[in-house]
Amino acid sequence: MGKTKTALIGGLPEEKKAGKEAYEEKRLKKEEARKKAEEEKEKQSIKKVGLKGGERIKTVEAGPIIQEKPEEEAEKVERKPRIRGKKYKIAKAKVDKTKFYPISEAIKLIKETSYGKFDASIELHLVVKKQGLNINVSLPHSFGKAKKVEICGEKTLKKLEKGIVDFDVLLATPEMMPKLVPYAKILGPKGLMPNPKTGTLIKDKKDADKFSSGTISVKTEKKAPLIHQTIGKVSQNNKELEENMVVLIDTISAKQISKAYLSSSMSPSVKLQL
Repeated sequence: MGKTKTALIGGLPEEKKAGKEAYEEKRLKKEEARKKAEEEKEKQSIKKVGLKGGERIKTVEAGPIIQEKPEEEAEKVERKPRIRGKKYKIAKAKVDKTKFYPISEAIKLIKETSYGKFDASIELHLVVKKQGLNINVSLPHSFGKAKKVEICGEKTLKKLEKGIVDFDVLLATPEMMPKLVPYAKILGPKGLMPNPKTGTLIKDKKDADKFSSGTISVKTEKKAPLIHQTIGKVSQNNKELEENMVVLIDTISAKQISKAYLSSSMSPSVKLQL
């Protein structure tokens, strides 16, 4: 018999793996590749940051670069010169800027230079020495629309229950105040809640006759020692306007007033001599 030759054949394909095992193997390979990529990225980030040995950063995310801006200079707003009308210029020409006018003379001049076609208000503007001033003043002569004053009673409470507010001033005795508390949300925003500072909280109903509807609250501005207060109308006679001004100035005290000016809604202002 002839000799039998045996040959070894290599490179045969491995046994096919189950689908689940092949999928798991591919997933593991992808996970390893991802980890290697992250580690490489981490190494590059560490080199850029310049960390010392032993320090490690897990994740470095690049954010937007915020450049510090130098202190911005205050914006300069170019204000155009105010152009006054012909009537104002004519009125202003009648006022001597350097002169301090007595009250009676100032009132006459303001009426003469008020060029509005309506019944303008006459306003007193004061610069005072004390900030946070808050006082009540009863002017002897009222102006504008007459105020309706009501003394709080059971009828008032019934109206408030229906949301009806048909008065300009509400007076109340201490006994009635607890009954008004439920209606504070209605009265408060309108400035109608009785208050001892405004003189609307009275001891008894008899004191209502002493209350003057001409009582006003005089306050300085929140951030400046300035007072702007209407003291009457151009249509009022000069005597009434003068008496209102005198009462207001005396209540504040002339010693507390640094500067005083008088004007109307439509007129230049004049300096007052106190």
